[in-house]
Amino acid sequence: MARGGSNNGGRGAQSTSEIVVVEDSSSPYFLHNGDHLGLTLVSNPLNGANYHTWRRAMLMALTAKNKLGFVDGTISRPMSTDLIFGSWNRCNNMISSWIINAVTREIADSLLYLDSSSDIWKDLSDHFSQGNGPCIFQIKKQLSALNQGSLDVNAYFTKLEILWDNMASHFIYCRSP
Repeated sequence: MARGGSNNGGRGAQSTSEIVVVEDSSSPYFLHNGDHLGLTLVSNPLNGANYHTWRRAMLMALTAKNKLGFVDGTISRPMSTDLIFGSWNRCNNMISSWIINAVTREIADSLLYLDSSSDIWKDLSDHFSQGNGPCIFQIKKQLSALNQGSLDVNAYFTKLEILWDNMASHFIYCRSP
């Protein structure tokens, strides 16, 4: 899928530079044989309430696949006459599909007609990234209500640590652009 070849399907000649960029596994335009439209990158789909943890998991997955630039806008849409446009378009559609597969059906329906994975990412952020104040308040409320009860020490500490990590991530978002 990521390899250029002599059979160009009647699309005209591909440039050598485009083929090299697409075949280079360190290139963001490279698609591995295991990359496909139905790939699920995260185990818990976005349902709205879990936006911050979902976002973190997606950022890790997209970074590992070297595709973060498509959603954060650092790899912008080239002109349709640019030699790399076909590769960009293929990667953009693949990433858009991955994001849509990582959200609930109700959320996915609202994303289908957005033009780029960057637009989808921004739309999700606009809809689900509430201000940190209400989130931090909810986490503090959960922390104050948390008690060991019948939980063993490990289970109690794990729940406590998850809340602490969640609160820390909200403070990171306060400082990050």
